[in-house]
Amino acid sequence: MDRTFQETCPECVSVDRRDFVRTVALGGVAMGLAGNLLLPTAARAEIGPMPRVVNTVAEDLVKELMAGLNDTQKKAVVKPWMDRRRKVVNPNRALDKTIGTVYTKAQQDLVLKVVKAIAADEKAMHVISRAGTWDNSKTFENCGADLFVDESGKKFAFLFSGHHLTIRCDGDSEEGAAFGGPIYYGHTPNGYSDRNVFAYQTKEVARVFDALDEKQRKLALITKGTPGEGEKSVILTPKAATRPGIAYKALSNDQQELVDMVLKTILSPFRQQDGNEVVDIIKATGGMEKVHLAFYGEGHEGTETDNKQPWSFWRLEGPGMVWNFRVLPHVHTFVNISSKVG
Repeated sequence: MDRTFQETCPECVSVDRRDFVRTVALGGVAMGLAGNLLLPTAARAEIGPMPRVVNTVAEDLVKELMAGLNDTQKKAVVKPWMDRRRKVVNPNRALDKTIGTVYTKAQQDLVLKVVKAIAADEKAMHVISRAGTWDNSKTFENCGADLFVDESGKKFAFLFSGHHLTIRCDGDSEEGAAFGGPIYYGHTPNGYSDRNVFAYQTKEVARVFDALDEKQRKLALITKGTPGEGEKSVILTPKAATRPGIAYKALSNDQQELVDMVLKTILSPFRQQDGNEVVDIIKATGGMEKVHLAFYGEGHEGTETDNKQPWSFWRLEGPGMVWNFRVLPHVHTFVNISSKVG
């Protein structure tokens, strides 16, 4: 198998036991999301769309980076637009050459600025970088930053990859795809532990589970199997497909507001325009009424679920979205948001 597409996480074999700095939840980072989707139900029809902010800082920095590459560097990191690796989900390492072996110090600083521009703010950057550790990549320089450009030069994509991280920006070159394509994030510690920088996301979704009555929990909880991981776990299904879990439309208004808060929370590490695009795609593919929330109670990779850690995965899925969050034994999250569905 091409190592670029291996879905093997080094820590699934040997868990790194380093201590990580505790992080605080990113309350309020995504308050500027588009439209009224995330407002209380009674208010949704009463106000119009919120102002849009289009932030091209990341894309402008990518163009500056590309303009300064010499021929040797271009050969190392610039790839054709149609290269299948442009849509890779989780190489779990630098896609090709590492940042430290290709870019000058000034260019490395520029790459870091691109990543910071993709993040919502400094708190978000703290989360994306796993408190500055970059997880098993150990350092920023061991991650990868690759560029994909079409022949005309009009379409381009910046792909940043490392252990437990795949993020992009592309100036909307990939039509109808939020984040420029599927993304991936994770962190070493147990997903229920406060040492995991993404534990705040699972804590937010736990509020939804706690609010479900017995009948609703039977719908929401999948007792056998898991949704899996990697590229297969984020394949978008046709609009008419049956999806696991409980439907958003089957929830009370108060419960729906809790799910809205989950969506706002998981979008909080990313810049506002990416959150706007996610919300637009959800609305264009049927709205939250078409989204299901599922919890998976079966253990994963030798771990056991119990009252304190009741699920190994939770998953939001609709016609235009999959947010597949593995909690145990540590966090792996695979995301795909696109309007291109059957």
